[in-house]
Amino acid sequence: MPGRGVFYGAHMVSRPRNWVDPALAATAVATLVTDVLLMPGGVRFGALAVAVVYGGVLAVRRRFPRAVLVATLVGLVAYSLLTGPGMVATVPLLVAVFTATDAGHGLLAALLVDPPLLAVVTKAVLTPQPGQTVRDVVQTAFLPVGWFLAAWVLGKVTRQRREYVAQVEARAAEAVRTREEVARRRAGQERLRIARELHDTLTHAISVIKVQAGVAVHLAAKRGDDVPDSLVAIRDASRTATRELRRTLEVLRDPDDTAPGAGLADLPRLIADSRAAGVTAALSIVGEAFPLPSDVDLAAFRVVQEALTNVARHSGASAAEVEVSYGDVELTVAVTDAGRGDTASPPVPGIGLIGMRERVTALGGRLSAAPTAGGGFAVRAVLPLAMAGAVR
Repeated sequence: MPGRGVFYGAHMVSRPRNWVDPALAATAVATLVTDVLLMPGGVRFGALAVAVVYGGVLAVRRRFPRAVLVATLVGLVAYSLLTGPGMVATVPLLVAVFTATDAGHGLLAALLVDPPLLAVVTKAVLTPQPGQTVRDVVQTAFLPVGWFLAAWVLGKVTRQRREYVAQVEARAAEAVRTREEVARRRAGQERLRIARELHDTLTHAISVIKVQAGVAVHLAAKRGDDVPDSLVAIRDASRTATRELRRTLEVLRDPDDTAPGAGLADLPRLIADSRAAGVTAALSIVGEAFPLPSDVDLAAFRVVQEALTNVARHSGASAAEVEVSYGDVELTVAVTDAGRGDTASPPVPGIGLIGMRERVTALGGRLSAAPTAGGGFAVRAVLPLAMAGAVR
């Protein structure tokens, strides 16, 4: 952004500002015009016109450094012929020499300015003015050379410094990219390790539960016995856990996997599973449902899932209410029960509540989980849709 600087480490590298060159050109024009007006013999309108053009070309010195160099060289000659030689007349040319050298045209600047300088030096040495001492001749001859060399060297130094800073920034950016790649590689290795551990331990245990529950249900049905609801719930829950765990392992192995996961469309299945586990949940939808971003959809489903799990494990309630409210800018999900909630002694957040809060806050939402005044417990999550990119 023009007019600002860039912090790099402990240094600040300034960018050229849009107003610098016009201000420099205006200063040069004002100086030259003042020089003309202070000369004896009345106003010289030709010299004033040359002064305006000669100094004004500096306004585009960064955009056209070579053209400005040639223009200022011609302007110096014209100005000197109309007003006589002087140090003030060399200022725009010196600025143009610095700019051209800084832009990488140092050789061109030397080739264009050296012949006129040599001519000035030769004339001053061979044709000294009456009354001039050797010291005066040396100053007249070599002072322009010194100013030119100073401008040329300053342009070279400025260019080299800028190239050095650019190299340092490039190396730093490369170092940052390298660190990020190493971090991503280590994170990938850690995800694979966790995926292997989950597959070798948890998947095996759940598979055993699923097989044993399925066998028990099959044998009971084969004998004509009534199959306990709890046994059916164990079988169905183990199937769901296997499916969810498989999905989790796929995400761990491939974080870029965009295959659809769980969402609010799975709430009927979740409520049916909760009913088998002893909790009857009533689902109500407020507003018109519309497609949600996958991260919001998944977070809302997980909040309801964890809340119903807590109802079955901790509240002692046999019923719960699930409400999903679709708003213009927010999605709200709420799960309430009439269990053993006590406002005087709120529960200590466990892993489930902490996980819910992390999911919601990661999306910029809000989560409340607390006992209700009439006894029971309420979990309410508000998830913004704008930052997640919901499509209506």
